[in-house]
Amino acid sequence: MTTERTAVNPWMWSVEMGYNQGEIVAGHTRTLYCSGQAAMGGDGKPLHANDMAAQLALSLDNLEAILSQADMSLANLVRLNVYTTDVDLLFQHYGVLASRLGAARVAPTTTMLGVTRLAIPTLMVELEGIAVG
Repeated sequence: MTTERTAVNPWMWSVEMGYNQGEIVAGHTRTLYCSGQAAMGGDGKPLHANDMAAQLALSLDNLEAILSQADMSLANLVRLNVYTTDVDLLFQHYGVLASRLGAARVAPTTTMLGVTRLAIPTLMVELEGIAVG
């Protein structure tokens, strides 16, 4: 069986930077590999400096936008990697993430890593996911 790959890009700014926001890999099932999503507006500019709760919510909104464009939702998420520059602060706001995953009735495999910094210095959290459907 031939594997088919389809780019998923709700915004085109990332294509200019050399990567897709997501990728559907189809065979027997569809798998969507999502690039890390952070608190970036549709224009590719970072938002909500110094506001972990708002950054986490927007990162999740952006992840959901990719899932939606691929005809999926958080319910299809099977893997979630969370990268943060401040683990303690993230845990103070983790309910933002947990409540939305709970509402979708999903508990994806998850890894959380504390990192020195993200690609843009004002970003505090980044979410990377894999979904199947």
